[in-house]
Amino acid sequence: MREPVFEGSGVAIITPFLRDGGIDFPKLGELIDFQATAGTDAVIICGTTGESSTQSLEEHIAAVDFCVTHTAGRMKVIAGAGSNDTNAALFLSQHAKKSGADATLVVTPYYNKATQTGLIKHYTYIADRVDIPMILYNVPSRTGLSFTAETYAELSKHPNINGVKEASGNFSLIASTRALCGDDFYIWSGNDDQVVPLMSLGGKGVISVVANILPELTVKMSHLCLEGKFKEAAKLQTENMKFINSLFIEVNPIPIKAAMNLAGFGVGECRLPLCEMTPKNLEVLKKNMMDVGIQIK
Repeated sequence: MREPVFEGSGVAIITPFLRDGGIDFPKLGELIDFQATAGTDAVIICGTTGESSTQSLEEHIAAVDFCVTHTAGRMKVIAGAGSNDTNAALFLSQHAKKSGADATLVVTPYYNKATQTGLIKHYTYIADRVDIPMILYNVPSRTGLSFTAETYAELSKHPNINGVKEASGNFSLIASTRALCGDDFYIWSGNDDQVVPLMSLGGKGVISVVANILPELTVKMSHLCLEGKFKEAAKLQTENMKFINSLFIEVNPIPIKAAMNLAGFGVGECRLPLCEMTPKNLEVLKKNMMDVGIQIK
């Protein structure tokens, strides 16, 4: 039986950009150190929250290389490697292996989408050629495409396909997947507001946006679930729901970057077409930050 890439809290880490272009690597190093100190179990670099869609190929490669080197084994490193071009996803996956990443995160093809047969062919083609674990990524709100449980069952047969980051919010799909795939295909929550219910169905943890600014919360909540202490974990989930929801009041990662800047992290702005928050939503975010004890500087 294969082992999960990680258990507990994985942070979908933001990418700090310089005002005049490029990645702020010293700041990225500070953010990685912040996560390591908090006990985060994995760093996911160049994902949706990391604004991979507006990074050049050179920036993507440099970010993955830096993250692997700077993390230095303190946490697992999972490299975003998705594309709507199978060969491009293969290239990014091959680079992830070469860099020393522990696994890849590969989102479903977007815009051109695919049939379920196309999904099986897409992921199998990559997994046949890159011998490190792959985590599938299901986020139909962004891609317009979802796996079926039957497709998960077929892909779970491949030894290099470790599981899925599930951000569909479809608990019928998740339950059916668990029934069809059993314990040898792992599921991580891709939604911060659904960590506890998904882990109650056997999920192994979360790939989290909230963990960027409250890593201890996400670590504690996910580890309570791993220990079977769902009542205590649910209390943490519900107590922090207003703040969690405020990080998605506008398109991710706009609010999390705004929150981190308000808290003094100095992570820079999002890249266009993502832009600053509306004043109304910013006030909501500020209030909910203060309510959970985050100081605004």
